[in-house]
Amino acid sequence: MTLQNKTVICLLDDEFEDLELWYPVYRVREAGATVLYAGPQKGKTHIGKYGVPAVADLSFDEVSSSDIAGLLVPGGWAPDKLRRYPKVLQLVQELNAQDKPIGQICHAGWVLISAKILEGRRVTSTPGIRDDMENAGAAWYDEAVVVDGNLISARRPPDLPPYAKAFVDALEQRMG
Repeated sequence: MTLQNKTVICLLDDEFEDLELWYPVYRVREAGATVLYAGPQKGKTHIGKYGVPAVADLSFDEVSSSDIAGLLVPGGWAPDKLRRYPKVLQLVQELNAQDKPIGQICHAGWVLISAKILEGRRVTSTPGIRDDMENAGAAWYDEAVVVDGNLISARRPPDLPPYAKAFVDALEQRMG
């Protein structure tokens, strides 16, 4: 329970990749942190690609970067929606400027691309958006997990165990 009294936000919109949302959330909760879902509208239920629902605890407008320890961005098709919300992009930019952990997996890199925080950074993602990541100025690696400072990235569901561990480790390092 090393992360007690810490809050992490997980971004939420329709068609998230179910495992890429739930696995890291449970892992962070197991470490003692509170994980809240933030979506376009508080209380709205969003359905994952495989039918698993998640309910937004907060709206994007209710989230303050100063109140949270880190951010999880799940993959699936949700990132293509998430990157269209100015408040999401502002949150990502603020957390990056504050050097707080930002976890992204698979297509979630689209959100970081739209937030314009990848120039000169090392990342991974699903190979399907490799060109997008490189065009945003990042160096892309075909590895299960790439940690570059506060950015923790992973490719796809088989990479979830090392990704979730790396994210929790990043949160713990910033506590000490």
